[in-house]
Amino acid sequence: MHTHDMHSEGHERRHRRGPDAQQHEGHGRRHGGHGRGGRGFGRPGGWQQADLPPADDAAAWLTGRLPADWFTAAPTITVDREEIIVVGELAAPEIPEGTSSEAAAAAAQGRISRFREDTRDARVAIALEAEARYGRKVAWGASIGETAVLFTHLAVPAMTRLRQDERRVLDTLVDSGVARSRSEALAWCVRLVGEHTDEWLSGLRNAMSEVDKLRAEGPTLTKD
Repeated sequence: MHTHDMHSEGHERRHRRGPDAQQHEGHGRRHGGHGRGGRGFGRPGGWQQADLPPADDAAAWLTGRLPADWFTAAPTITVDREEIIVVGELAAPEIPEGTSSEAAAAAAQGRISRFREDTRDARVAIALEAEARYGRKVAWGASIGETAVLFTHLAVPAMTRLRQDERRVLDTLVDSGVARSRSEALAWCVRLVGEHTDEWLSGLRNAMSEVDKLRAEGPTLTKD
C-alpha cells in the first residue's frame, strides 16, 4: 500500500460563504430527537444503539442520493453509532508515461483535493439530509488507486478502566515509542484487533442484526 494510504486530515478549517454560512463540512446541526416519520429512536438492550434511528438502509439511501458522476463505482459506506463514512473512487488524472510513483501520488492527491472543494456545498447538503434521517454525522473520503484521503471525521472518546496487567501493555507500547500516550496505545490495540479478527467481527455484527430483526417482529408490550 502507498504511504498516503487512508490518512486523515485531522481538523478541517471552517469555510465561510456569508454571514450565516459557518458550516463544518459533513457536520450539520442536530435535528431533534426524531428520525424518519417523526417516531422515537429508543431501542432496548445494553449493546444496542439506544436513542438512535436504525441505519440498515443508510448505504442504499446514500448510494441513490449521491450524484452519479462523482465516483467511478459505488462508494464504500460504513456506519457505526456516531458516524457514517462515505469513501468513493475517483477517476485517475492523466499523467505522462514514465511518471514516477511519487509524482503519480501527488497528482492523485491534487485530484482528490479538487473533488473536495468542488463538491463541498453538495456534500454538506447531503450530510444534513442523512443526519436528519439517521441521527449520525457524515464524513467523506475519496481515493484514486492506493492513494486515499479521509476528510474531517469524528474522534470519539471511549472511557474504560484497566487493571495493572492491561495498563502495562499500554505502557510498554508507549515506552517503546509505538504510541505517544496510553490513549493512542489503546487505539493502536483496537486497530490491530480489527485487522486480525475482521471475519469474526463481521459475523458478530450479522448475528446482532438478526437479533434486532427478531426483536422488531415480536409482540409489543403495552403498560396497563
